[in-house]
Parts: sequence; C-alpha cells; structure tokens
Amino acid sequence: MLPIDEIAAKLNIDTSDLEHFGPVKAKVRLDLYDRLADAPTGKLVLVTAITPTPAGEGKTTTSIGLADGMNRLGRRTTVCLREPSMGPCFGMKGGAAGGGYAQVVPMEDINLHFTGDLHAIELAHNLLAAMLDNHMHHGNSLEIDPRRIMWGRVIDMNDRALRNVVVGMGGINDSIPHECHYDITVASEIMAIFCLSESLVELKERLGRIVVAFTSDRKPITAADLKAHGAMTVLLKNALNPNLVQTLENNPAFIHGGPFANIAHGCNSLIATKLAMRLSDYTITEAGFGADLGAEKFFDIKCRQAGLKPDAVVLVATVRALKNHGGISVAHLTTPNRDALQAGLANLAKHVENLRNYGLPVLVALNSFSSDAEEELQAVQDQCDSLGVPMARSNHWLRGGEGAEELAQALIHLMDNTKPHFKLLYSDDLPLWDKVEVIARKIYGADKIVADKRVFNKFRHLEDSGYGKLPVCMAKTQYSLSTDPLLKCRPTGFEVPIRDVRVSAGAGFIVVLTGEIMTMPGLPKIPAAESIDVDADGNVVGLF
Repeated sequence: MLPIDEIAAKLNIDTSDLEHFGPVKAKVRLDLYDRLADAPTGKLVLVTAITPTPAGEGKTTTSIGLADGMNRLGRRTTVCLREPSMGPCFGMKGGAAGGGYAQVVPMEDINLHFTGDLHAIELAHNLLAAMLDNHMHHGNSLEIDPRRIMWGRVIDMNDRALRNVVVGMGGINDSIPHECHYDITVASEIMAIFCLSESLVELKERLGRIVVAFTSDRKPITAADLKAHGAMTVLLKNALNPNLVQTLENNPAFIHGGPFANIAHGCNSLIATKLAMRLSDYTITEAGFGADLGAEKFFDIKCRQAGLKPDAVVLVATVRALKNHGGISVAHLTTPNRDALQAGLANLAKHVENLRNYGLPVLVALNSFSSDAEEELQAVQDQCDSLGVPMARSNHWLRGGEGAEELAQALIHLMDNTKPHFKLLYSDDLPLWDKVEVIARKIYGADKIVADKRVFNKFRHLEDSGYGKLPVCMAKTQYSLSTDPLLKCRPTGFEVPIRDVRVSAGAGFIVVLTGEIMTMPGLPKIPAAESIDVDADGNVVGLF
C-alpha cells in the first residue's frame, strides 16, 4: 500500500483536505465537496449482476478490477463501494472487500471497524429509540401510543433472537413495557438518510423527518418532535466525510455507507459518488445483489433523488452461476454442461431486458473461472450477440487490472459510441400501489401483486398522509426474481405478496416488505466467524 496522501494526490486532493486514520486510510473533508460543487463531472458507470447464486458472481471484484483496468489504460478512474457490515462478515460472506488481485485495502480494517461509520449510525439510531422510551417514561406529553411505536433498535450483527423482543420489563423505573424489534444496522433508515444526504444541514433535516410512532388518533410523531435530531447529527458529523482507501494496484477507492439491497436501497453514499465524479474522468460504482434489487433502487431512488444520469451499466455474470440457474447443483458446476448453461441464460436475458428499460447502454462482463469450458464461454457470447448486447471476458481475480483490460476497452468503446437516454421506471405522480406493481411486473416478471385489506389500507393511509409521491424501496429475497428464493432462472406465472408497508420519511421512500424477507438476518449453521482468528503476531486470518 502507498501512503494515503499519495493516493489522494492522484485525484488532486490536498493533504489539508484529509482526516487521517493512520497511514493508509483517511476521510475527505466535506469542505472539498462543497468547493467542487460546480466542477465538471466525469462519466458514471454502474456495475450490477445477474440473480445471485451460491456459486458467486463477483460484482465487487469486477468493479475493482474494472477500475484498475481503466487506470491501466490511462483513464483516471475511481471506484465507489459500500462499507461491509460485520453481520455478514461473521455470517456467510467472511468479508466484502473484493478478492484475489481485485481487492481494496486495508482489507481487515474495511471489513471490521474501518473508520467507525457503522458504529456512529448504530448509536444515532439507538439514541433516538432511547429518547422515545424516555419521553413516554416521563409523562408522554406527545401522547404516543405504545402499540403504535414504529422505531426499534439496531445492531451490526446477525442475531435472529433479537428480531422480536419486549422491552421495559422490570417495574415502573424501567420505562413502559412494549413490543420492540431489532434490525441489522445497515437496514436502519438512518443508514439510508446518511447515504442520501449531501450536507450536515440536509442530514439534520432528514433525521428530523423520521416517523418513530403514532398517537392513538394516528398522528405521526417524528424525531424532531422528540428533539433528538440535533444530537443524532452530532454523532454522525464526522462519519459523513467519505472514506478514501486504495486498490491493490494503488488506485483510489471511496468506500462510504453500506445499506443492503434486499432490505434497503443498496447504494454507497451520494457524497462519495458525486465527489468521485468531480475528481475523476470515470466513476465505477456498484449496487447490491442482482439488477432487480440494487440496480433498480440505484436508478429509481438514488438517481431520482440526486438527479444523477448514469452513462452505462456493466452486468456481471459467470458460467458457474448461469449453470446453477439452469438447475445444476453447486457440487457439479465445474463440469461442463452446455444444456444447463443454455437454460440459465434466460436469467441473463431478463436482466439485460430490465436494464434497457432505463435507456442505458449495457455491457455484459463475463467473470472467468479456470473451470469454464471454451464452448460454454462461446455459448454466453452467442446469447449476448442474439440480444444485441456486447460482452467482454474478465480475469481480474487472477490478474488484477491486466485481466480486466479487455472489459475496460469494451466499456470505453461502448460509452464513446452509444449515447445514453436515461429514464426512470415510473413517475412520482403514479400511486404507490401502482409503483409497486410496475416494479413487480416489469422488473421481476410477476403477473400481479397481492396484499390483504390491512396492508392495502396502509397504502391508502400513506397516500392520504402526503407520502404518495415518494419512490418505493422493495424488500425482497435476492436469490430469485420472484419472492420465493427457490425459484431460479426466470420464473413466470407468480404473484408478489406484499406483507407490510411503512414510510421512511427521512430517507424519502416507502419500504415495501414482500414474502418472508427479514430485516434482521440470522447466522448460518456454520458461521464464518468460526474460521476467523488472529495469530500471535496480530495478523487476522480467515476473513475472506
């Protein structure tokens, strides 16, 4: 690793604009962001993927490798990624900073506590919960109905035992007993607010709009009503400065904010994205999980709110993942099977179709593995040719930026020769129910959406309360285009059941919960934490 000052210099960032966290990581002061407000911006590229499988697709490694490949070709490029949550690091993933020779470093720091941003978000969230309970304990002058408390607590860990709890037990000195819940920190509305705010003033204003509870006559109670938003902003003040680190090839990387895409909006901070665009010729960013989740929310929430207009989309696929969608188990994915691959290519085709709904040029990145047979690689190329979409192979995991040069060249050619006509999937004026149905039909391929009368009345109440023009944030399984994680490839003839709907007024969107999706994940039978350790010299092992 190079000293972080040298990485900053590649973007013409002066040392005085940095807050150092040791020699190889730093935060960039918001002063620089403000000074560059009118600066010309470079091109913006979103990296997304087909529907995730246990075989892995490599969206993050592709983003990093692509940025390194672009820099090798002399194009000043910055990669913008999300901060990993420690819950999945100790659960299934074991780390989320790339892999092989396509990594951001220092990997251990990024995957664990990093610069403390997620801790700050967790504290701000739980401060609001504490002040809510405290208000009720000391007389409840706002007349909050304990049965209508919406604001729970969060922790940056996968802990299913905390999904539904009762707090306030123990007597009159221990607050008012009521049902409560825990979400994982990255599902907090504060995380979304943090990632969509461009200044401390905006951050405080958004925090004040958070709806935490209702009175018995359904009047909303906000964080501003509890006078909590000022102290919450104090906790988040330093965290709002974006984090600067580097790739293994010493290219700049902003890693800031980390909402999940299956239960939240799945994009890194707007500040990091816009700052990179003001400092670079090209900005490579990613959105979580498959294009039906992360990409849809990147476009319909982040780009809508920020006025961003992307220039291109890179859709990541692997032969192994496509064969898994074609019905082959993980244990047999290294065996060539063109029939299964051909069946699984329907998933790729659906995502290409979806991305074209937004009027953007699409490039398929085929993330290569040593087990890929040439006939299989050619089959993917043939499918892309039939879809009229360019494809490039990439070998960045093994060869870093050099292995991504073909992909980088294809992307540059695509952007130089194709003009984007970016458009959103739905208008602000469309009713909330119809917005959800548009996403379900056009993006997922569903026949219709269904909900019971209670949920349908919630939609109507949100419209009546003035939230009808907000975009929707779908909480849905990442493992299928449908809400059933067992339905692989490109399912048809299914419905999308709407389980609940709630407003995130500060973030500026409506959260729609579908199927059995949980906002607090659980640990697997054998969590990654069992393999993570530290040796006698202080080196962390097993964090991959």
